[in-house]
Amino acid sequence: MKLKPTNTLALVALVALIALSVWQFWPVEDRITQGLDIKGGLSVTLTAEALPGAQLSEDTMGRVETILVERVNGFGVSEATVQRQGQSAFLVQLPGVQNAQDALRLLGEPGTLEFVDMTSVTDTATIELIGRQLEAEYSGETTSLPKLDAAGYEPFMTGEVITDARVTTDELGNPAVSVSMDGAGAKTWGEVTSRLAAFQGQVMIALDGYAKSAPAVQTAILDGDTLITGSFSVDEAKGLAAILQSGAMPADIEIDEARVVGPTLGKESLNQGLVAGLVGVALVALFMVAYYRGLGLVSVISLFAYGALMLGSLGVLSRMNAFALTLPGIAGLILGIGVAADTSILIFERLKEEIDTGKTHRSAAKSAVRHAIATSIDADVVTLVSAIALYAFAIGPVRGFAFTLILGIVIDLVAALLFTGPVVRMLAEGTMSKAPAFWGVKGGGTRG
Repeated sequence: MKLKPTNTLALVALVALIALSVWQFWPVEDRITQGLDIKGGLSVTLTAEALPGAQLSEDTMGRVETILVERVNGFGVSEATVQRQGQSAFLVQLPGVQNAQDALRLLGEPGTLEFVDMTSVTDTATIELIGRQLEAEYSGETTSLPKLDAAGYEPFMTGEVITDARVTTDELGNPAVSVSMDGAGAKTWGEVTSRLAAFQGQVMIALDGYAKSAPAVQTAILDGDTLITGSFSVDEAKGLAAILQSGAMPADIEIDEARVVGPTLGKESLNQGLVAGLVGVALVALFMVAYYRGLGLVSVISLFAYGALMLGSLGVLSRMNAFALTLPGIAGLILGIGVAADTSILIFERLKEEIDTGKTHRSAAKSAVRHAIATSIDADVVTLVSAIALYAFAIGPVRGFAFTLILGIVIDLVAALLFTGPVVRMLAEGTMSKAPAFWGVKGGGTRG
């Protein structure tokens, strides 16, 4: 049997990808992040209402979301999410959080943005905690550091005086943050900066008890218009501007619904989902082997390759804090098994049709793989568009279903291109012609 280099290289690439995938997802329970409905935790629906005399604008909702994200990050839960729902609601999910009362209190209380003269902080423990918080903030790490003790420092100004904060550049073209204040804020700011500029003292900016930045004062600022500079990236500057814009919570927050999901229920649901997935795989495998015989075995191996690549991708996304497996996500994974089997069926059926026209096994395999994969791509594009639309417009766990379905479609094509197609072409080079009945096909013709 003559093995074409392209087929061999495809299989070698697939084996390498599978090995890498296994390394990324094993052990599954440690490598793939589990969502709220599996791990258990707290799900809270919040509604924002405009303050007296104000409107609930898109800018206001953005500031509320910024504060909620900051608070959620304070729990130290990497899978925690804050999602907009409609015009005035948010869905907050905190997997693994068991102290519901503290979480609800923190999410619903008014936000506080504070400015602190670092020379006024004398408590050693407070200074040390500020340093650790700033280090975590600058590194982008998610931590579970405690809040600052209000008794350890005294702010000279709060966020109510901020009228605007936006990203700009300094005189060297580096990212910076431009801040404007009202009259009262400008007066206080002028007094403090005049004193600190003499020795470039620092002003700590804290949100909800967590230090976010500590810029040094270069010159006295008497009009309230301040340029905060430093070694910022564009994203860091945007983050600081969002924090400064947030100030105090710009809307009243009401807790509409709070639901605690027990880890026992989640584990039972996960086990049931996994059993359903395994049963589905077993039934598909039995059907493929019974109907397509030897080619059915190729399909079964293709399904295992698909599963390994899928789990490996989820492991990588979990490490990036970009994915959390939920029960709807498991449903998407199970549906993806059907999509993967369908691609194999298209190839096998097209192969039979090509052989029936009188082509040799070799010629039929080449044509069948090419046309079947093209047909599969056409069909997958329709499903992919629907899944992308569902992901874009859905909220909550439904997006998990759409995401795993999208990923499954992409990986199905990878498995078809690197395994099913090359293997069918390789078998048609000789083995299939020697035992066509075993492979579930007729004897090949003479037409090339």
